[in-house]
Amino acid sequence: MSNIVLFEDIFVVEKIDPDGKKFDKVSRIEAHSQNCDMYMLLDVNSELYPMRVGDKFTMALAHTLNLDGTPDTGYYTPGARKTLADKYEYIMHGKLFKIGDEGSGKSLKAYETTTQSIHYYFIWACVIHL
Repeated sequence: MSNIVLFEDIFVVEKIDPDGKKFDKVSRIEAHSQNCDMYMLLDVNSELYPMRVGDKFTMALAHTLNLDGTPDTGYYTPGARKTLADKYEYIMHGKLFKIGDEGSGKSLKAYETTTQSIHYYFIWACVIHL
């Protein structure tokens, strides 16, 4: 399974909707990872998965939900078979917009949108409310 998960780290939510709330059911979070010094902007369905400043969550990137690493068919039937989704609470599928190495350290930035061609799954483990 380790070859399925491309990236995994614990993130802390630093800001929610820093430029104001633009959509009723979506919040833009700014989060910073604890281990890789990565900064992330991400749009999250706040009605399904509400988050607060200070929340900690484990986020992973994967190219497929199939445990054997085979590509997805584009359809997901919950409970049909075991998948990577069984280990997480919240899953998004989308395209990676931008990854950048900014600043003088090892800091990376990633942005999520639907305009690029790198497909991924954002998968969440539990959110820890502090």
